[in-house]
Amino acid sequence: MWSYVGGVSVLSEARSREPGGLVGRAEEEAALRALLAGHRLVTVSGCAGVGKSRLACAVTDTMTHRPWRRVVTVRWQGRGQGVPGALGAAVVGALTGVRPQQDTADAGTVVRNLPEEATLLLLDDVDPVHAECIGLVQHLLMARPTLRVLVTSRHCLGLGDERVLTLGPLSLEMPDGTGGRPAAVELFERRARAVVTGFRATGADLAAVEDVCRTLEGVPLAIELAAAQLARHSVRELAGKLEHHQSWLTARHSGLRRHRSLRDAVGAGYVLCERPERVVWARASIFAGSFAESTAVYLCAGGGVEPQDVPGCLARLAARGVLETVGDPGGVRPPRYRMMRAVREFGAARLKEAGEFPVAAERRLGHCRRVAAVAENLWSTGGQRQAVQLLGNERDDLTATLRHALTQPDHAEAALETTLNLWFWWGVYDNAAEGRDHLGRLLPLCDADSALGVRGLWLAAWLTVHSDPPAAESLLGRAWPAAVLAGDDALVGRIAHVEGLLALHRQDERAAAEHFRQAADIIPPYAPGGPSAAVSHAALAVVQAGFAPSRAQRSARRAFTVPGVREDAWATAVARCAGAYVDHRSGHSGRARQRARRALGALDPELPAPHVLAALRQLISDIESGAANRRRLPFVPSPRAGRPADAAAASPVPR
Repeated sequence: MWSYVGGVSVLSEARSREPGGLVGRAEEEAALRALLAGHRLVTVSGCAGVGKSRLACAVTDTMTHRPWRRVVTVRWQGRGQGVPGALGAAVVGALTGVRPQQDTADAGTVVRNLPEEATLLLLDDVDPVHAECIGLVQHLLMARPTLRVLVTSRHCLGLGDERVLTLGPLSLEMPDGTGGRPAAVELFERRARAVVTGFRATGADLAAVEDVCRTLEGVPLAIELAAAQLARHSVRELAGKLEHHQSWLTARHSGLRRHRSLRDAVGAGYVLCERPERVVWARASIFAGSFAESTAVYLCAGGGVEPQDVPGCLARLAARGVLETVGDPGGVRPPRYRMMRAVREFGAARLKEAGEFPVAAERRLGHCRRVAAVAENLWSTGGQRQAVQLLGNERDDLTATLRHALTQPDHAEAALETTLNLWFWWGVYDNAAEGRDHLGRLLPLCDADSALGVRGLWLAAWLTVHSDPPAAESLLGRAWPAAVLAGDDALVGRIAHVEGLLALHRQDERAAAEHFRQAADIIPPYAPGGPSAAVSHAALAVVQAGFAPSRAQRSARRAFTVPGVREDAWATAVARCAGAYVDHRSGHSGRARQRARRALGALDPELPAPHVLAALRQLISDIESGAANRRRLPFVPSPRAGRPADAAAASPVPR
């Protein structure tokens, strides 16, 4: 697939300068100047295309107070592993002006030919000769106290006195207080002006430029290659193409061959990896978001890669800039990793070429199925914070897995089970539109009369009740007989709860109260897979407050007597909100405000249930403004319709 040639060239005068200075690198330039002034060995590290060479050249060209008299640059110009001794020969030629008779030189030859003059040696892009560079630099620094070395590489040398400046992508955030544009957007516009005279994005074009920079994750090389495409595409067309993939980005004119396309820039690091690292890179590209080390072991092991070897491969890939460490690296928790999108696309192409994508996708499905089951179990047994944190970490892969299952009929049932176990993620956290979308696509692929299918009909109805009540009613009509025949009390009760919500939509509060009472009586304690009976008791209290205040008080109190409610933070918050509302409707506004404030203060800040939070704030506002008790029902526990954009994009749920 690849062919490689290697070589080293010496650059003395033709140095890489950036017209107008570097964009968004003021802090990094200042940091590098300080490191060079105080230390003899400095390495600038970072992922492919992040701008390591440009930063090094810009700083060495512009430093005014520098402890050296000349700068000598040696840059690797080839691809693949270098010939042993080629770097040493290039350094001798660069420092002395006389190249050795042979194109190889050991450390002793280099040291003997070193001049006494104070010199800064810039070894640029030494990854292909990394091992040789370590020994050579160590000998050079020991032999000549007047010599300083600046290295650019995707990972550091690991020598004792080395100082490392890790270079990240350009910022995608607005600069504070300057009124300017994000650094990534500014770079795009600067490069675009070379293609479109006077280019400056405004309005919809500016939003498209921001989307482009966000998709490219702020990597300067990718942004420059994208800006060059304006000769053939509008900004909005470019944003759409890059949303699907970005490895196609190329430029005809570039100083380095590996920088002429994003694929080549990433691939230059791939060829330097050992086989196990390449295999782990390709297999880990199946992850759409961050992933844990243990998950990577499960998914990447096999085919010559032992499970115990995977953590070491991950660490080496992270050192090379292929993976990013996220979360709390070095902390008590195991590390999590993520791939930048260009790196992931490159690995995915290798995975498909190897014919391993179906196996990797099946393993990812198994992982996501377990994640959803664990999250549902945590939610049902009092670990709701842990459940939400787990899904926050795994959300990207869950979404990618559920979408991929639509193309694989044999994965549909496992994907539906995963979706059902995430009921609280859809219903409690304002993700109803996304849940409806998944169910609307998966239910037609599964047996509607199976236990999973019937639960899917109920969940689809619950998530649809506000956005499309007729569809929800149709779904319940299909689910009810099967749930009754199966003797599934929990499901029968939850169907009754949704019937109560539909009755409220028809403004029939007495019918709604009867449905909520049935749900509260039928749903067994500790029944997983949906809201507990306490939620139905709370809904019953809220409805009864309009026509039977004394019974509403009893229903609100009964919500706190349901077994397990104290371990269910969401149900407890719902019950507290209902109790405060009933007090308000009963004329006890002072007590209602006190209860609502206590309930608001008791909410876990890491578990924001949006509709509970909004209901409590609205209730407090009503009490303080004197809105009294004539306001329409502000709160009944049920999923919201979701964001308008999501709702518009959601697929219709089958009736």
